[in-house]
Amino acid sequence: MLPGVYIAKKKDGTTYYRASITYKGKHISLGSYYDEANASMAYQLGTDILSTTATYLLSDYPLNCVLPFDKWIILINFRDNKLYFKNPIYIKKRYFLYYMSPDTFYKFDVDDLFFYANHKLIKRGGHLFVSYYGMQVNILSRYGIKNYGIAGRDYIFVNGDNHDFSYHNIEVINRYHGVTKIQNRGESIYLAKIHVNGDYLIGKYASEEEAAIAYNKAALILKNHGDNKNYPQNFIEGMNEITYASTFQKLRISKKLIAYAERLNN
Repeated sequence: MLPGVYIAKKKDGTTYYRASITYKGKHISLGSYYDEANASMAYQLGTDILSTTATYLLSDYPLNCVLPFDKWIILINFRDNKLYFKNPIYIKKRYFLYYMSPDTFYKFDVDDLFFYANHKLIKRGGHLFVSYYGMQVNILSRYGIKNYGIAGRDYIFVNGDNHDFSYHNIEVINRYHGVTKIQNRGESIYLAKIHVNGDYLIGKYASEEEAAIAYNKAALILKNHGDNKNYPQNFIEGMNEITYASTFQKLRISKKLIAYAERLNN
């Protein structure tokens, strides 16, 4: 066999070839190939990238490269930063880049390096997820943003770069389910809505917390009248039980929504 190439077999008996390289005591897989020649080319390219005289840059990834793109990033980072990660991460001085493709990468604070080094980033439906204990978790939750939050409505990128997920660049606008901040005659008010065969307005409230509690109250009213939908609950951080109960009790809910809930029993 050529250097760096190992023969292997699939469960059905089909032969394929694996390429791997050892660098600074770390054994690194370079992928699987249908023929020995391509596996050998991957090994040679990996050797060239890790060479002390190598001039390969992140942006040099060639068209139709035999080496998978994520391996390209992993090897260059290992060469330049002396740290190996299984995910396509490249470390800068105060942040790191997570590459999804040659043209798409996301910026994160260095404090998140360990997390993303061990959790693969997945993009689906315009949202970014990681696999966490067998579940796909939206990374917005790391910023206190509700699941499937919408940029520009629930949060904004301060510098306008929607690929920069540094903590200082994420400003949360709406932290709670069913709550939207709007301007009314120059002042901020908060709308609470709940989705039941369309959006029902629960009410307009002076604070974000009141709107969030009103959403919880509306969800409870619907549940008590036979609605079996699993509405998410808002947790009001920093509010004790007595204050929550008092606020819950005094908040008024749309009469239209209450009438809808009462019709559920009929």
